[in-house]
Amino acid sequence: MKASGFQYARPSSLEEACALLAEHGSDARVLAGGQSMFATLNLRLSAPSLLIDINRIEALKGIVLAEDASHVRIGALVRHAETASSPLVEQHLPLLHMAMRHVAHPAVRNRGTTCGSLALADPSAEMPACAITLDALLVLQSRDGGVREVPAVDYFFGLYETARQDDEILIEALYPACQPQEVFGFDELARRHGDFAMVGVALRASYAGGIISDLRLTTFGTDPMPILSTAAAALAQGQAWSVALGEEIARAAVAELNPDHNHFGSPEVKRLQAAALIRRVLAATFGAPADSTIPYGASHG
Repeated sequence: MKASGFQYARPSSLEEACALLAEHGSDARVLAGGQSMFATLNLRLSAPSLLIDINRIEALKGIVLAEDASHVRIGALVRHAETASSPLVEQHLPLLHMAMRHVAHPAVRNRGTTCGSLALADPSAEMPACAITLDALLVLQSRDGGVREVPAVDYFFGLYETARQDDEILIEALYPACQPQEVFGFDELARRHGDFAMVGVALRASYAGGIISDLRLTTFGTDPMPILSTAAAALAQGQAWSVALGEEIARAAVAELNPDHNHFGSPEVKRLQAAALIRRVLAATFGAPADSTIPYGASHG
């Protein structure tokens, strides 16, 4: 199939792009990388009247460490490949660096954008889960509403649903830079490397003197949106790592999931896979072995 007809605009400034979006609203789509958009256009799952190409807007480019080193800014036009190869990301956002190796394939990473993944909010995507785990701020701009910052945990509402309004552009993501006592973990299950995740886990915590605190554990791929486990955080707070603790955390985190039945499996299988993967990520992060066998023959992505 081919896309239905649409108009095309290529603004050179953010103000011009916001004005176009304010004028056309839900009838317009913003083009950055287009890796998911063009598929929906060609399948006619989406039929905008206007495509707003933001690739000429210099203000949306670049990965920048704040002067006080408190956070890293990733602009809306930063490709996955740039994020994956960035020394700043590797040093200050190790979780993002870990996750990037799981994002699709080189051809997709060369065009797809990190913020585009956040804007789309695919439940199997790595970037939304990482943004929630790192407590990132997502920055939106519109002509009439100006600039607003939305915590990642409040940005994702459900299946492809976000806090972004029709007249807003996601212009950048602000990630807190890692601290000396922080540790990170990431893993996912996929049928093949680069395929959509059947289940994935992202983790951040403080780990000093063998004691865990401020655990943020996010499971994705099972539910319509990434799920940050409040129960896991409460269980881990002030505790020393043990395999038994890992079992408790996995059970508590899985209890907060509400997976649907789809082509990846039944809710029961997804819960078993999630529990095994959570145990694996916890053990790898805190340095102790655990039984992380993935049930029902699922492959390790």
